[in-house]
Amino acid sequence: MEEKKIVIEAKNLVKTYGEGEAKTFALNDVSINVYEHDFLVILGGSGSGKSTFLNMIGAIDKVERGEILVNGRDITKVNDKELTLYRRNEIGFVYQFFNLINDVTVYQNVILAPGSRNKERAERLLSRVGLLEKKDKFPRQLSGGQQQRVAIARALNKNSNILLCDEPTGALDDASGKEVLKLLEEIHNEGKTLVLVTHTREIAQMANRIITMKSGKVVSEVYNDHIVKAEEVEW
Repeated sequence: MEEKKIVIEAKNLVKTYGEGEAKTFALNDVSINVYEHDFLVILGGSGSGKSTFLNMIGAIDKVERGEILVNGRDITKVNDKELTLYRRNEIGFVYQFFNLINDVTVYQNVILAPGSRNKERAERLLSRVGLLEKKDKFPRQLSGGQQQRVAIARALNKNSNILLCDEPTGALDDASGKEVLKLLEEIHNEGKTLVLVTHTREIAQMANRIITMKSGKVVSEVYNDHIVKAEEVEW
């Protein structure tokens, strides 16, 4: 197998909650590599640690112990300013519940993404996700699937090479969820590195690598030889 470049190297990550007998491990000595142009799925049920892991590599949550090297730089050791620049320039994040600003328009949600004020690019991205005609609407006027596509356009407007997706279909019906999966599939095929967490095994079959987590630990890692296209996913 051709050796691939490691873009994210998470080493021995630990995150706990509570104290004493109530102490629980959200992450318990987790080490995961993300390779350039990966479509990596982190699969697991509620409480498995998959979203905690994503929040760690997205610099949304702080690491208790361990290292996270992104293109060789340990983001657990940089200052707040550098961490802000990392979130702004090096990763995009797509959330389960969209996290759009409800009192500004669709276009403003995309253009106001930190470090992403190019108006022509914002319009191109809205066209890319099929929502340019909705640019003057407010998020509350859109369906859930349309809101998630706006959120993806916002993440892409950072022009980062890594896209992190936290249960991106979790709040959607089947039809809307499939449209979002098709869009993510296209984005990956265009060269982005995708890390997606999900509890749905059928969605995991879209990935070239599947890592399964349980109770804060990695329990398996497989290379998927039978990748399923988004249009074929049923769940």
